[in-house]
Amino acid sequence: MGDEESSSSSPHIGEWGAPTASAATILGLLAAMMVTSIESVGDYYACARISQIPPPPNHAINRGIGIEGLTTFLAAAWGSPVGTTSFSQNIGAIGITKVASRRVVLWSAFIMVVSGVICKFSAIFTTIPDPVVGGVFAVVFGMVSAVGMSSLQFVDLNSSRNLLILGFSLFCGLMIPGWMAENPGAIRTGSSEVDQILTVILSTHMFIGGFIGFTLDNTIPGTREERGLLQHDVTSDTPDVDLHYGFPFGNDLLDRLTFTRHVPFCPTFSPTLNACCRKRNNPEDGEVEMDDRV
Repeated sequence: MGDEESSSSSPHIGEWGAPTASAATILGLLAAMMVTSIESVGDYYACARISQIPPPPNHAINRGIGIEGLTTFLAAAWGSPVGTTSFSQNIGAIGITKVASRRVVLWSAFIMVVSGVICKFSAIFTTIPDPVVGGVFAVVFGMVSAVGMSSLQFVDLNSSRNLLILGFSLFCGLMIPGWMAENPGAIRTGSSEVDQILTVILSTHMFIGGFIGFTLDNTIPGTREERGLLQHDVTSDTPDVDLHYGFPFGNDLLDRLTFTRHVPFCPTFSPTLNACCRKRNNPEDGEVEMDDRV
């Protein structure tokens, strides 16, 4: 890194010396990455909804989580103390500006890279007054919250089942992390690694609410229509899926390569689990049997 008088800096791998790690650090960061991965999946769906495009298919979600893992590895190689993940506030920015083009995102990423290398350029952003930053954050966070709540329109809110899951999840998501903040060091299992993992998990509002909601929604009986899942089904026949979630180029080549159907991040990915779980009707007695063909 350049000195204080330098107008630019050029970070490089190993700049801060050889990486060091401990079991507590690794397990703690694994817990944090699990939480951020769950948050990222929600961000993908919210971004698709506010952009008015179909929900992301499996291969798009796999590709997004995989890229976050790759960038986290690169961040660690360059000496960053934290990993990388999706930025929920960008969803609010899309809702405000009505701009969801990937080209705009690429140019924004280029500007961020320039800001990190040319110090004088990044200093421009420090001149923005704090009230302006606060106002922007208030609007953006409000938009993100509203987009998340709008997903409930597909759920039957007249169902006591759904009201119980929604209320209990929200209450626990607010109460448990608040209790953890007021009682630091309350987790004492005798193992510092386990204590750190549980502290990270139980202090995350989104993980607590999401995990409890996920568990209850998949254990309490309910129809797909009641749970609001019909609107999230994505198939190969869904309009414009390939247009929005395919690669910028090379899709025709991937269609001709059969092995790409087994690559989780390719648009041609066809999970064998779905093939194993297909059902077909027996024409003789009307019974439904499992199709175990792969």
